[in-house]
Amino acid sequence: MAEIKNYTLNFGPQHPAAHGVLRLVLELDGEVVQRADPHIGLLHRATEKLAETRTYIQSLPYMDRLDYVSMMCNEHAYCLAVEKLLGLEVPLRAQYIRVMFSEITRILNHLMWLGSHGNDCGSSTMLIYAFREREDLFDAYEAVSGARMHAAYFRPGGVYRDLPDTMPQYKANKIRNARGIAKLNENRQGSLLDFLEDFTQRFPKLMDEYHTLFTDNRIWKQRTVGIGVLTPERAINLGMTGPMLRGSGVAWDLRKKQPYDVYDRVDFDVPVGKTGDSFDRYLVRMEEMAQSNRIIKQCIDWLRANPGPVITDNHKIAPPAREAMKANMEELIHHFKLFTEGFHVPPGEAYAAVEHPKGEFGIYFVSDGANKPYRMKIRPPGFVHLAALNEMTVGHMLADTVAIIGTLDIVFGEIDR
Repeated sequence: MAEIKNYTLNFGPQHPAAHGVLRLVLELDGEVVQRADPHIGLLHRATEKLAETRTYIQSLPYMDRLDYVSMMCNEHAYCLAVEKLLGLEVPLRAQYIRVMFSEITRILNHLMWLGSHGNDCGSSTMLIYAFREREDLFDAYEAVSGARMHAAYFRPGGVYRDLPDTMPQYKANKIRNARGIAKLNENRQGSLLDFLEDFTQRFPKLMDEYHTLFTDNRIWKQRTVGIGVLTPERAINLGMTGPMLRGSGVAWDLRKKQPYDVYDRVDFDVPVGKTGDSFDRYLVRMEEMAQSNRIIKQCIDWLRANPGPVITDNHKIAPPAREAMKANMEELIHHFKLFTEGFHVPPGEAYAAVEHPKGEFGIYFVSDGANKPYRMKIRPPGFVHLAALNEMTVGHMLADTVAIIGTLDIVFGEIDR
């Protein structure tokens, strides 16, 4: 009997390394991948369709649930697109708050990527390290919005509310005594800005711990160096953006090339790779976290010195202050109309994109003048990157496929949108 060489293997959708409901049909010759065919559509979120039946404000919380690791960055693109259609000016303080939280979200995303990518390649230690820092940043999310993940904090015209003057405190319990609780509350005595400043001072040292664990680790290098190489030309032709493109040596960053909000007022560098392999993309994302930390520091300094409004005073778009709404009939009508009917957007179309932690995340609206979009199209970076999976994996081993999925940093909420 003739020996059958190639065989087909189903990888996922129930697989911890699939990063969501990815079904990968792999054609293998022994353990070498001959073809990788990603099957998507198992999540069917239908966010774009849902938006056609919801007002602009009602659709905003769906953004958090797209890439559920980069919540506020999704909201950022959505708000920019709505503001473009409305021709709306956003107060400067709101722009600084948005940029600060977008960078907090970038660190949150990259920590999740670092922990899960490390875990996929066999290091559970990194996952625990990364989640330690994520907790602090989730506390900042919770302080401004009340939610630890799905914040719905950015709004068309600004942000939901100003930064709080106090941080929630841990209380004594059966597990920790008063001394242990006092240590946990050490950096929570002041405002949210004080808490974040403390984080920015501690973070470089914590980054050193990640570098100690991974950067010169020979096992990590064997799993990532020379794996999933993309030349600059191929990366551009495949529609790569974000760290996937910069890892191949192309210095393209929307925060520099097409600045939005106050990115042209803050100072930061764009890290780029040389060889376009998984190890380069790792180094690019690590340096991005350091640069995000730098941006957050600048935003904290500016926000301390410059009080002011954080949302537009146009009450057709943003709700009036609660005190005014309780005392004034006009404001009550504005509030009622806004949260029942929403606001009407002039006819037209608009596309707004942000430098999302994973790449270019864009929202495209078509408006027919109603209070709901006629059509909404989401441009997610993960969808484009997943399309390049076949090219990146062919010729590699089965185990390398897991490392390549990790280096893509995909989340299925935005792919099956």
